[in-house]
Amino acid sequence: MWDNETIMMLVEGTRDTLYMTLMSTLFGYVLGLPMGILLTVTDKEGIRPNAFIYKVLDVIVNILRSIPFLILLILVIPVTKAIVGKSYGSSATIVPLVIAAAPFIARMVESSLKEVDSGVIEAAVSMGAGTGTVIWKVLLAEARTSLLVGVTIAVGTILGYSAMAGVVGGGGLGDIAIRYGYYRYQTDIMLVTIVILVVLVQILQGIGMMLSRKMDKRRA
Repeated sequence: MWDNETIMMLVEGTRDTLYMTLMSTLFGYVLGLPMGILLTVTDKEGIRPNAFIYKVLDVIVNILRSIPFLILLILVIPVTKAIVGKSYGSSATIVPLVIAAAPFIARMVESSLKEVDSGVIEAAVSMGAGTGTVIWKVLLAEARTSLLVGVTIAVGTILGYSAMAGVVGGGGLGDIAIRYGYYRYQTDIMLVTIVILVVLVQILQGIGMMLSRKMDKRRA
């Protein structure tokens, strides 16, 4: 059973899982980071309060976060087909992963930025710093360690979501676990995929925490 074909299948599954996770995290931050910044800036205690913009973003984020990923996966199949051309495979799975990850990332970014000492922000504003300068050189700079920890958490969460996508042929280790471990009752393959997923999460989170500690020491 454990021939070269099976081993190569697991290697390719691991590669696809990493591809989906890292690309989804990247695009998730392309959408989620600006959303998190806007939520922070337009909040009633932000540097540019705007109740309308904040409420709209808040509702969008809450709605998307409330939809279970497996349901979202099926719900956005037409969008996935329109963007990728198909609804299965690792590349297609990136679309629902990004949609699920972006609001989650936005909330983490908002939480990290709101941890920044208001006195530092007020000092920058009093010295004539514009909104862009405050965001870039104060909020993001002061919250960089917390933001990096957030990236680590996001990667682990997205990797878990990518495994769920195996239910609908999403590719990667989750797909292997469903096809062989569940439908063909090959428990050994399912256990191996679980071990690989756990190891991947530990490695990625270890790297993220190490970088955040180094950045924190530089800050000190």
